[in-house]
Formats: sequence, structure tokens, C-alpha cells
Amino acid sequence: MPANRNALIRYKTIDNCLRNPYRRWTLEDLVDACSDALYEYEGIDKGISKRTVQMDIQMMRSEKLGYNAPIVVYENKYYKYEDPEYSITQTPLNEQDLKTMSEAVEVLRQFKGFSYFTEMSDIINRLEDHVASARMKTTPVIDFEKNESLKGLDYLDTIYHAIVNEHPIQLKYRSFKARSANSFIFYPYLLKEYRNRWFVYGVRGNGRILQNLALDRIQSLEVLPQEHYIKNTFFDPNTFFDDLVGVTKNSGSVAEKIGFKVAAAEAPYIITKPIHRSQQVVERLADGSVILEIEVVINHELERVFFGYAEGIQVLYPKTLVELMGRKLKKAAEQYTHSK
Repeated sequence: MPANRNALIRYKTIDNCLRNPYRRWTLEDLVDACSDALYEYEGIDKGISKRTVQMDIQMMRSEKLGYNAPIVVYENKYYKYEDPEYSITQTPLNEQDLKTMSEAVEVLRQFKGFSYFTEMSDIINRLEDHVASARMKTTPVIDFEKNESLKGLDYLDTIYHAIVNEHPIQLKYRSFKARSANSFIFYPYLLKEYRNRWFVYGVRGNGRILQNLALDRIQSLEVLPQEHYIKNTFFDPNTFFDDLVGVTKNSGSVAEKIGFKVAAAEAPYIITKPIHRSQQVVERLADGSVILEIEVVINHELERVFFGYAEGIQVLYPKTLVELMGRKLKKAAEQYTHSK
């Protein structure tokens, strides 16, 4: 493992630079990139020397860390990976790495029963399984839902540190509805994962409207450590999702009671895995179907959940949602009718 956190930050920064095929990197460029990264992540503003980066490159090339990075110099001044597919993040863990991770997992396991760590249980289980399978060279026995082809995951770490360090970010972003990308300053407050997709909550520029942006729609990102940061006074992350299915809540949205009938065949699935934590059984019917009620904000994600059960769910109230579901289901049915 790297000698310290600062060295790891430099190695990852150099790796990110050399993986970028659209730019040519001199030693001075790598020094600047590493200095910027250390300032962004650790607040270190004294910069680093060429000698340090040269030693880092030698270390990455060597077997000492297990990287054996194929870093080459071309035209006497530019650095690149000889293998364009290479990355230090793909290097297999060595025995010392596995031992260190095992010790860390053992520490985390001690906290699994505490309420503060309930949301970390699946992460700890995943780490345990990954370390065990790597050490014993066996196949994993736990498989978590994932989408490895999802775009935008490279921005997670950068946005996380921007939030922690209270730094604005400059984004080039294109929503699904936009014809072209827009560039703007964004003040990030919270990262949220929903169904294997990541979102960041915050506000734009001098705006006062809370937004969530999908990371897979970000085209470029730059941290602005010197810019003034507008602190979060717009929402409480601890309670914001209490009345929400998914990630979308418009300004002024309020939770509504939603009643729906679930067919007998679907009832066991929805009862054992509630659509929302507010879900309650209103009535059990003789045919095995049930009437359930939740109290949430009506949004696109909730609609998609109901549509996912098709004829297995009938929304009973409120009237606005009943009519909305009816229109969309009718339109969907017409597509199959007209295709005959």
C-alpha cells in the first residue's frame, strides 16, 4: 500500500492524467495536477516538487506497490501509458493489501449492531465477501445489484470531497430534455444513490431552488476551491427523503395519502417489501388481494413503481393520480392494440 494518504492522492492523480488520451502531459503538468489535487482533498497549498512526482512515477513503475505501471516518455517530454487500457485501479490486491483490508473489516464488524451503522451493513457484508473471496481465490458468495456500465461514477469521489470541503463546482451538464449542454456553477450538498444511479443535490449559481442532477448526465466537472461557497439552508438531508419514493421532490411538494389495491398474486411481494416505509394494510379482501396506503409525495419515480406492477396494482386515491395512471395506461394499451 502507498506510504501515506498524500502519496495515494498523487498516484491516483497521475493515473487519471495518463488515462486521458485527449491531452499530452509534461512533468510540469503532472506537478500542477498533483498540487491541485492535494489542495482540493487535503487543503495543502504549498505545492510539490518535480522531484516528488518523478519519484512517484518511479514507484508506480516498480513492483513495490504491485502497480508495474507501463509509463513511458515520448518526444522526450510527454508521459503516457504504453497500454491505453491500463490503470492502477485495476491492479490486483497483494497479500499485504488483503491483510490490511481484513483488519479494517474486522473493526467495522464490531459496529454492525449499532443504530448509527444500520445503513452500512450491506457495505460491510460486501467488503467481507470481497476480501474473503480474494484471499481464498474463490468466487464471491454475495452479489449486490450493480451497473458497471453506468456513466458518471468517475465523478463520485470528486463531488464527495467538494461537498466535504465546501467547494463549488463548475459543471457542463445536459439533461435528457435539453438539446445541448449548459455550463454553470453548482453548490453541491448531498450525494444520493437510487436504483444504481447517482444524483447530487444542490443549487445553481445564485439560485435558491434545490435541484438534483444525475451524475451520468455530467459531461465535465471542475472544482472551484477559490470560489465562495453557498452553504446549505435549503433542506435537511436527514428528513428530506422521509416522504419520498426516489429522488424527485419539487419546491412546495407535500405528501399525500395514496390508496391502492394489490392483486392476490402480487400482495406477498409488496407486503414483505413495502413501496415506502409509511405503507400500511387498510383491508384484506376475501380473494387474497389487499388494500394498502402510503403517504408520500407523488413523483415520476412513484409512477414508475406502480407501472412496474401493471395490472397487479390499482390506484384508488387521490383522484389526480388515478386519472394520471388511467391516461398513461390507456395510451400504453393503445400501442399494443394498434400493433395488431
